[in-house]
Amino acid sequence: MQTIDKSRLNKHRVIFLTGTRADYGKMKSLIRALLDCNQFDVHIFATGMHMLSKYGSTYKEIIKDGFPNIYTFVNQNANTDMDIALSNTITGFSNYISELQPDAIVVHGDRLEALAGAIVGAFRNIRVFHIEGGEISGTIDESIRHAITKFSHFHFVSNEDAKKRILQLGEPEKRIYIFGSPDIDIMYSKKLPSLTEVKHYYEIPFTNYNIVLYHPVTTQLQQLSGYAKKLVDSLLASNKKCVIIYPNNDTGSDFILNEYDRLLGHANFRIFPSMRFEYFLTLLKNADCMIGNSSSGIREACIYGIPAIDIGIRQKGRYKLSDCPNIIHIEEPDTLLPAIEQTHHLQLAPVSHFGNGNSNLQFRDILLQEKIWTSNIQKQFMDIDF
Repeated sequence: MQTIDKSRLNKHRVIFLTGTRADYGKMKSLIRALLDCNQFDVHIFATGMHMLSKYGSTYKEIIKDGFPNIYTFVNQNANTDMDIALSNTITGFSNYISELQPDAIVVHGDRLEALAGAIVGAFRNIRVFHIEGGEISGTIDESIRHAITKFSHFHFVSNEDAKKRILQLGEPEKRIYIFGSPDIDIMYSKKLPSLTEVKHYYEIPFTNYNIVLYHPVTTQLQQLSGYAKKLVDSLLASNKKCVIIYPNNDTGSDFILNEYDRLLGHANFRIFPSMRFEYFLTLLKNADCMIGNSSSGIREACIYGIPAIDIGIRQKGRYKLSDCPNIIHIEEPDTLLPAIEQTHHLQLAPVSHFGNGNSNLQFRDILLQEKIWTSNIQKQFMDIDF
């Protein structure tokens, strides 16, 4: 006789798939919102960078946050190619949901793990909710993000521009919800740790500091080693104190990490494989400047009114300088020094183009609507009248 899962009675089972510290930070408030309303059976599938000791084994941070029903899956080692990691994730996640039988899968952004989750959901006729689709960037990430959009059934986007792009991809307007960026929920929280607490926890002795977060651009692998060298040369020449966080584990990350080895033991630098999201936000809020090519420089830094130096093409097309006065764009790291000097003269006010900090409540309320669970999820391309 089949056993009845009493914990699931009258609840929709929702799985959040997370592969990196970044997407987990984006989805954390959404997970909490569903758990707090007690109408959902919430599960977390943690894989990707979370499982790599090289990047801080960040699945432990998910456990520390106290969430129930966490399943961990190793989809790669430190040397696994991205296509193999995608294949491994599809296999592992497919086996997982065969046992769990969810009603919906939630994925975020543009990582290969999110693509795996969307593919599995689409093939299994399970609703896929995609967070922050419709963004653009200058790497393979953009192709992955738009592919996830085409496999997903409902789209939760940060602003009107993102919605327009998803409409261009042929998705029906009734399946697109503008709800802001969920990391802002945490950014505006009054529960962030104090700067003193963060500095003590991570043993950061600096009074003033810049944050450096520089990721590989997979379409520029031949130049990446040279760019990483120029970045480190410039950081050394600046004589500025810097908190450096490892790049993501995309192909080419070792070029950057090899250059960071030159900074080990230097009094001006503290280097971390990863950092808790709330602690990172407190550091950013009090930083002199953010340097690199992370989306944090064009989103979180803007919201806090912190200068950001955006290097190269990774965030190309993702912002307009006229809308983001905190951003200074440079093409290559060897022009970093004058850009740092330029930040000293910026007078900035916090600006948000990505919502008001209530994405979690909007997400919860949308998922409480019966039509989300009863509507036909058959995909059909919607032509735009030109």
